[in-house]
Amino acid sequence: MAAWARAARALLLDVSGVLYDSGGDGGVPIAGSAEAVRKIKASSLKLRFCTNETQATREKFVKKLQGLGFDISVDEVTAPAPAACRVLKERNLRPHLLVHNDVVPEFAEIDKANPNCVVIGDAADNFSYANLNEAFRVLIGLENPVLISLGRGRYYKETDGLKLDVGAYMKALEYACDIQAEVVGKPAKMFFESALAELGVQPQQAIMIGDDIVNDVGGAQQCGMRALQVRTGKYSRCKSEDNLLRSVLLPWCERDWNPARGMQRRRAAERRPLGAARSLRREKRDALASCASDTHGATRLPNGALRSGHGLLDPRQVSKGEKLELTAAQSPGRSPPTRAARDVEIVGIARFWGRL
Repeated sequence: MAAWARAARALLLDVSGVLYDSGGDGGVPIAGSAEAVRKIKASSLKLRFCTNETQATREKFVKKLQGLGFDISVDEVTAPAPAACRVLKERNLRPHLLVHNDVVPEFAEIDKANPNCVVIGDAADNFSYANLNEAFRVLIGLENPVLISLGRGRYYKETDGLKLDVGAYMKALEYACDIQAEVVGKPAKMFFESALAELGVQPQQAIMIGDDIVNDVGGAQQCGMRALQVRTGKYSRCKSEDNLLRSVLLPWCERDWNPARGMQRRRAAERRPLGAARSLRREKRDALASCASDTHGATRLPNGALRSGHGLLDPRQVSKGEKLELTAAQSPGRSPPTRAARDVEIVGIARFWGRL
């Protein structure tokens, strides 16, 4: 196993899209994921499940996962609702809840009379016009409106396809009230710090594994952790590349690509002939590909390679389920990765940790 992986003392696992795909029928486990969890627990690694699940209490969520064959307990789960309750108590806030009916019991001990803030989560069918407008009226009527969001995901995957997540509705209230929400779930730094504190490890001693390049990978890296993205769940190659450029790699490649200048050029390109627009896309792609590996963890490059802080994972080792080794790190301006590195594919958590 690679040196950076051997140095890890703890793993933080996303749940939906990494261990199982949720759905109205309870969801289905991703092949090999339950066995991977058992192997991790049998190793010397500490384990924490980090989820933005806000459609059920932790107890109900864990019971569902246990029914799918996962070895998991409530005490091993870090979720947004309990974190939000701590914030509400510390700041004497009384929330108006725009959340799923099944997560309301998490707020049973919170005073909700005469609300002075709004808490929004993945409310699913409760995201009606009437409910959104009621939340808007609460916020707009406050002198100092406070909007607390249990995550900011754009969408997630269920067995019948992709679903809008809380982030889309959070942005609607932000825009209408001209405010900025306080996020207590992923990718908030406080969320990851809480999980690390519960594990008793430092950021550099932990690895986050998820299917979301922004909320899982980006959030963990901003906290100083290493992170890996799996190609299950809502992973989409083209979307991940674009999000990777904007939210993860830009801090380390500003000399190659300035976001403000890039936006100006993009708008200008929309008024140019097709050839000029293609040139802009090529410039953006080349800027991303020329970036050095980041100093905090692994990131997915547009050619499909998974780059760690020390190099590129060798796909021949991954595909055979053998020990993971690293090829030499690529420096800025040098030739692209080898074909073997370009073809790397991490299918899921089971394959990556198949040789613990």
